[in-house]
Amino acid sequence: MIMRLFFIALFTLLSLNSFALQVGAERYEQYLPLLKQQRVALVVNQSAYTKDGHLLDSLLAKGVAVSKVFAPEHGFRGNHDAGEHVASNTDIKTGIPILSLYGKNKRPKAEQLHDVDVIIFDIQDVGVRFYTYISTMHYMMEAAAEYNKIFIVLDRPNPNITYVDGPILEPKFKSFVGLHPIPVLHGLTVGELAKMIVGEGWLEESKPLDLKVIPIEGYTASMTYDLPIKPSPNLPNARAIALYPSLCFFEATPVSVGRGTEFPFQVYGYAPVKLGEFSFTPEPIIGAALNPKLNGQSVFGVDLRNHKSNGLDLSWLITAHQQLSKQRIELFTHASFMDKLAGTDKLRLAIEGGDSQRVIKQRWQRPLQHYLQRRQPYLLYKR
Repeated sequence: MIMRLFFIALFTLLSLNSFALQVGAERYEQYLPLLKQQRVALVVNQSAYTKDGHLLDSLLAKGVAVSKVFAPEHGFRGNHDAGEHVASNTDIKTGIPILSLYGKNKRPKAEQLHDVDVIIFDIQDVGVRFYTYISTMHYMMEAAAEYNKIFIVLDRPNPNITYVDGPILEPKFKSFVGLHPIPVLHGLTVGELAKMIVGEGWLEESKPLDLKVIPIEGYTASMTYDLPIKPSPNLPNARAIALYPSLCFFEATPVSVGRGTEFPFQVYGYAPVKLGEFSFTPEPIIGAALNPKLNGQSVFGVDLRNHKSNGLDLSWLITAHQQLSKQRIELFTHASFMDKLAGTDKLRLAIEGGDSQRVIKQRWQRPLQHYLQRRQPYLLYKR
């Protein structure tokens, strides 16, 4: 009886905590006053959801004048493969124009913002530097500054917020998969990062930005937060999101990370050389992997679906390099892309040179400590 009462009390407490957490988009009283008699553009995808439904529908129901939607990589509904061209179109439900921010039009032009007063950014991030939603946010912030638009970030939790790890991006490796001198796992929400981008002067636009961040109510960095909606087609669950920072480096190699299977970013493997005993066969999946790596081949590797991730793990990359090297097969077949993902060429060179994970990670501890001090003024939630 006592145990039963304990579990009831625990369930009630967890339910209350879950109920108490309000993402920025749900805190209407904090930002609706800023939207009165304003023409609003949204930078959103399928993750911009509230208890009332999608943010676009919620704002329209509240009488907000939404003039257009800007969509990032994977599109407005999040059903496009990584790197797939996303065309601009019109939302069938509302008739509102949807403009793609992926491809050549990463930064909106003046004519695309002439009928906009306020830009709202509400996209679920996963706390990894090369996840491109934060690059989209950066370019939209620059455009907002140049054309004198108010920029509002509706903040959401970072499912990898407890980890700060990886090399700090070096300026010469700056690209769309890394624009800021932050580590691979940066430990910030998008709202905190937006504040840091402005505070550290990382915007190339010289005009000041009118930035407003609507924080998450009831959130601390110690909370475990499972995303209610997958943030992109190939991150379907919490396990994939946790493994993504480590396995994404394989994207610069001939090794598959399970795109074209039911468990992307939860396995890795190669053919014809075996990297493990677990077998899978990548096949095309509409909206997720139209032409997956090693398509139709029997791939052998490692199943990580029951692995408890602890941030950035280089062991799989190092082991794969050793295994392929014995067969005189190059791992980093796209070296320049690997360096962009890492934000430096030092990681690739260290692995090719035979360094251990301990030695590699030790080299970036001092820069990480400097980064932790540098980010301190921009934190919104208890660490």
